[in-house]
Amino acid sequence: MKEIVLIKVGEIVLKGLNRRNFESLLIRNIKNSLHGASPCKVTSAQSTIYVEPLHDDADIDEICERLQKVFGIVALHRAAVAEKNMECITSTALSYLENYLDGASTFKVEAKRSDKKFPLKSPEICTQLGHEILEKFSHLSVDVHQPEIQVTVEVRDFAAYIHAGVLKGAGGVPVGSSGNGTILISGGIDSPVAAWMMAKRGLRLNAVHFASPPYTSQRAEDKVVRLLEKVSAYAGNIKLYVVPFTEIQENIKNNCPEELFTIIMRRLMMQISQRIAEQTGSSCLITGESLGQVASQTMQAIVTTDDAADMVVFRPLIGMDKEEIIRISRKIDTFDISIEPYEDCCTVFTPKHPRTRPVLKYVRKAQQDGNFEKMTETALENLKVINISPGKL
Repeated sequence: MKEIVLIKVGEIVLKGLNRRNFESLLIRNIKNSLHGASPCKVTSAQSTIYVEPLHDDADIDEICERLQKVFGIVALHRAAVAEKNMECITSTALSYLENYLDGASTFKVEAKRSDKKFPLKSPEICTQLGHEILEKFSHLSVDVHQPEIQVTVEVRDFAAYIHAGVLKGAGGVPVGSSGNGTILISGGIDSPVAAWMMAKRGLRLNAVHFASPPYTSQRAEDKVVRLLEKVSAYAGNIKLYVVPFTEIQENIKNNCPEELFTIIMRRLMMQISQRIAEQTGSSCLITGESLGQVASQTMQAIVTTDDAADMVVFRPLIGMDKEEIIRISRKIDTFDISIEPYEDCCTVFTPKHPRTRPVLKYVRKAQQDGNFEKMTETALENLKVINISPGKL
């Protein structure tokens, strides 16, 4: 019995004249997501994308698991393919859905007849197939309002498709449809979630991580790589730029007021990240900041940080509390990695009493007195670049 995956799209249908471009990008992302899995043919017709395995022994479970992480897909169905006549549709449905129907007590049949040349109308398809199901599975009863199993028959131009149940997709819009963005990634809980959220809105991602050996370890950097592998399962390939930050942080400690250590550090991070973003074709920066979560994320501190960048800064977590952020981190499987005890450079030289309401003119002067220009150039000249691909499923 031939099995196929039917993909339903979401916001793409609202894109008007641009719909075809969004759909073409989604198909390309689907093909990329299936690289290394069972080979498939991917086509589009009648507002549905078809993923057809080319071999009988294809791993449909793996294909569906990968597809569930592709932004732009709202739902997918594993479906059996049948010839367009009621005898084939009925025999295929009874065989293909046996395991579903054996364990249920109620069901309903829904039919969608896109091919208007098919001799039976949708209600007639439902009646005939429903009768055959009741004949074979005598323990079942019909419930048209809240059935345990909904059997769906889609009669389309080339074949009929039978399925029961739906797998939820990742939603959003295709990665790449909104341009490129650069995420400032730490090893914490927040920034991987911020990266995932902006990829869901169509941004293709680069990432910047600041390393300060010997104050931070190689394990902290490896942790960031593993976090980005999880994000990459949704966002596609990501290029990570690791910035050597030790000299800059030591200079902050030696030459800047202690209460401004964190603010000046974040301003320099923004300036360096903007330089990398501009060089790599990104149009925005992304951070995992949430208003009021820590001293450097008060409104005044955020305004002072933003002053250092000439590029728009997206903060998708800005109005979220920690529990909401953790919920998403568990969903995308980054939480357990994030809480591993390998600290990033944001914990280096943390002031005892950080300024929560910094005054911009004093922060600018303190940064200027630190003479960071040459150190910044040196850091940019010594970037390490790591190509990130999705980790194992």
